[in-house]
Amino acid sequence: MRNHQPLKQILVSTRGYWDRPETRPAVRQNFDKMTLCGTPALGAEIYASKNEEKRVCHTCKSRACPGCGYRATLLWQREQWAALPDIPYAGIVFTMPSALWPIFEQNRHLLHDLPGLGATVIQQWARNKYGVRLLIMVVPHTFGGYLNFNTHLHVLVSAGGLKESEGRWITPLRFDKDTLMRMWRYAVITYLREALKANVLKSDSDGEDLAKVLTAEYERPRWITLIRPSMSKRQFLGYAARYARRPPIAQSRILTVTNHEVEFRTKDKKQKRWVTVRHSIEEFVAALARHVPDRYRNAIRYFGLLAPRSKGLTSAALFALVGQSDRPHPKRLSWRESLRRYFGVDPLIDRCGQSMHWIRRLKPAASQVPGIQ
Repeated sequence: MRNHQPLKQILVSTRGYWDRPETRPAVRQNFDKMTLCGTPALGAEIYASKNEEKRVCHTCKSRACPGCGYRATLLWQREQWAALPDIPYAGIVFTMPSALWPIFEQNRHLLHDLPGLGATVIQQWARNKYGVRLLIMVVPHTFGGYLNFNTHLHVLVSAGGLKESEGRWITPLRFDKDTLMRMWRYAVITYLREALKANVLKSDSDGEDLAKVLTAEYERPRWITLIRPSMSKRQFLGYAARYARRPPIAQSRILTVTNHEVEFRTKDKKQKRWVTVRHSIEEFVAALARHVPDRYRNAIRYFGLLAPRSKGLTSAALFALVGQSDRPHPKRLSWRESLRRYFGVDPLIDRCGQSMHWIRRLKPAASQVPGIQ
């Protein structure tokens, strides 16, 4: 089963395992899309020249698909390059103890609120210490290197802030890791206690045992919090894009696949070396399914001065305060233009060097496309 698209082939061969009514709807839909990605089942565009005809099949656009995110990432970076000022930025990673991971896995509706909690913690700290507002992006993640369910946040934040009372930009900000860790710990535990009190938590444990777990984790002296204090805008966007569009496992990490087993490699952070992991093919698919986001869950959330309601009101003033000109939103590149710019190939030039033009569209096969009856 070894090929250049091992994930796709794994999903095709295990359809009977995951394509069942009891499977989470988002998993069935995304896995189904991935099996059809780049095939005529999703439809195609037909281009032709005097010399030849070319069929370009549509891709699935699934966030779980490792082949569909790269071009979208490049286009997103281009838009953000114009939208963000050229100032220093910082990266913050908020984690939580492993005892809390099963709570969020069994209560996926709570995952939606975690980016807001993380952003609120950072914004409150900045307001208390410096009296400023920040530019904040949050990328929520649920997976670790072993494909385990590991809830954490990657937060990208400006290393300076807008002090609205004085109309000036304050820089640099020195992020206090210990204070942020304590505030994050308090926010998460308080949020879960309120959810428990409101009786909206599903758990294998009863309410009393769950309350004891929350107390024990709140009393844990340290939750791992990582801070990268300074990076350029280019580094900032590269960091954000890497985590926002990153699938749970890169196909290059998959070493071998048989009818019964999947072998992949991962970097063990404790041992600080690459190790080999083996799962039965069903265990591998189940692990992958845990990290498929539910529908309408955004890969990147924006807060502070980047929040949609604030950005339009403050963007021009912010650029002026840091001595830069506000940039217009770039025109979105077409499929052909983006391939020429980023990959150095023109997909609409035939083998004789002649330009091809669009002829017609092939409709997707209704019986094979998720959501079409």
